[in-house]
Amino acid sequence: MDKKKILVLCTGNSCRSQIAEGYLKHFAGEKAEVYSAGVETHGVNPRAIQTMQEDGIDISMHTSNNISEYRDLAFDYVITVCDNAKERCPFFPSEAQKFHYNFPDPAKATGTEAEISEQFRNVRDQIREYSREFVQEQLHN
Repeated sequence: MDKKKILVLCTGNSCRSQIAEGYLKHFAGEKAEVYSAGVETHGVNPRAIQTMQEDGIDISMHTSNNISEYRDLAFDYVITVCDNAKERCPFFPSEAQKFHYNFPDPAKATGTEAEISEQFRNVRDQIREYSREFVQEQLHN
């Protein structure tokens, strides 16, 4: 069976798409190759790395990639995880099935350290559930 190729898109490829890439790799295992990219590159957010480590997933080696780097790859699935990416990448030249879920941006969280960390955890947990369900529904064969 060929591995499915999944691309997760966000604005800056720093938080939500990185978290989703981590969980999709975790849940899909050998069933998929998972990539993430942004319409811009902002680097991987240190809080995203820390929040994922709390859940036992290491994304510290991830890189922030621009969508243009993957133009020549044939993806099976493209998941946009924020409305901005969906609006700015309405056309991705591929036969990929497209999915969209607008997760809140934890990088915009304000408040105390504890409050900001809590918002990162909330978004992480939402993305974990979404990723688990996506793998169950799309990669079940």
